[in-house]
Amino acid sequence: MMIGMLTDMYKPYISGVTHHVSLTKRALDAEGHKVFVFTFGGQDYVDEELYVIRSPAVPLADTGYNFSFRYSRSAQHKLAKMGVAHVHHPFASGRLALRYCQSRKIPIVFTNHTRYDLYAQAYLPHLPEAIPEAFLHAFLPGFCRQCDLVVAPSSSLAKLLRGYGVDAPIEIVPNGVDLSGFRDSGREIQRAVLDLDAHHRVLIYVGRLGPEKNLTMLLRAFAGAQAAVENLRLIIVGEGVENDNLRDWCKRGGISEQVRFIGKVAYPAVADYLQLADAFITPSVSEVHPLSIIEGMAVGLPVIGIRSPGVADIVEDGVNGMLCRDDLADFTARTVRLLLDDTLRARLAAGAAESAEKYDINRTAAQLLQHYLKLGNDKARAPGSGQDRHRLRNIFR
Repeated sequence: MMIGMLTDMYKPYISGVTHHVSLTKRALDAEGHKVFVFTFGGQDYVDEELYVIRSPAVPLADTGYNFSFRYSRSAQHKLAKMGVAHVHHPFASGRLALRYCQSRKIPIVFTNHTRYDLYAQAYLPHLPEAIPEAFLHAFLPGFCRQCDLVVAPSSSLAKLLRGYGVDAPIEIVPNGVDLSGFRDSGREIQRAVLDLDAHHRVLIYVGRLGPEKNLTMLLRAFAGAQAAVENLRLIIVGEGVENDNLRDWCKRGGISEQVRFIGKVAYPAVADYLQLADAFITPSVSEVHPLSIIEGMAVGLPVIGIRSPGVADIVEDGVNGMLCRDDLADFTARTVRLLLDDTLRARLAAGAAESAEKYDINRTAAQLLQHYLKLGNDKARAPGSGQDRHRLRNIFR
């Protein structure tokens, strides 16, 4: 089957969506399908993957997003041959999918990866809060209604979409992780490299350093936990606009020596850093289906998180981690409890490793493929010319 993944951004930009698309493409390619990524910008970037189709675009500052009103002529020609078009960003890629695919009867799938309401509030704080809400209520239902299928990575997000008025068919398919890459890490990075030893208790956060991630709460909780937990350290892996602010906060809070800012690392190295830690911690309440949490669980890390959509879909309190109220005192207290109770931490670590199995990329990619095939068969059975049905049969070979 020829599958088009339509995304506003792709490598070298690193994000959860980028990883999801790349991993899904690799899993489906391995099964004999041809997955094409249609994206914007980065014409000078040398892709290591086959079938990445880039169209000229205008970069939107340093966000990683690119904007264009159209695909290149060659991209349009290639897109016309797809058996399904899977949209991963609704505004630019989604609009172009409707333009180029609807008239050709190519099934359109849309995965909502992002809490656009929270991201708008974080990155456009000068806007009244009601404006992003009103825009989403006006835009999303109409867009989703024109798609053949909407995919939500979690039940919480499916519920959120229904709350926006989306009445299109919704299927829940979790984002997947290449578990083998995390469980078979060669541990090339040792604790000593970061001036850590076996006596240290280590927390780790992996993700974007953005205002929507609530990371000052993490630093405040960490500072408070040090009073109860000896030799406590924090590793922060990632980069973002909050990097300087967070480093300054550490200096003002007197915890710079205890916090290791690693910055952006190559994706395979994430597993090595995770395996240095005793627990994964995140204070974010803006998640949809955070891959970084699943990656932490895959190496056997219990998770400390805030009870919120996305996080609570993955973390089961008392099974594979601890869910806290969105409250500094509770977040700090439960962090301390997990770090001081070795028996509890070992039990939750085992639960985390077991829970990660359901998110294996081969399993989630197979779920997506079943939806693609059903949509293609439905289109082939729909009233139309024999030429249309012949084209579809060739695409699905």
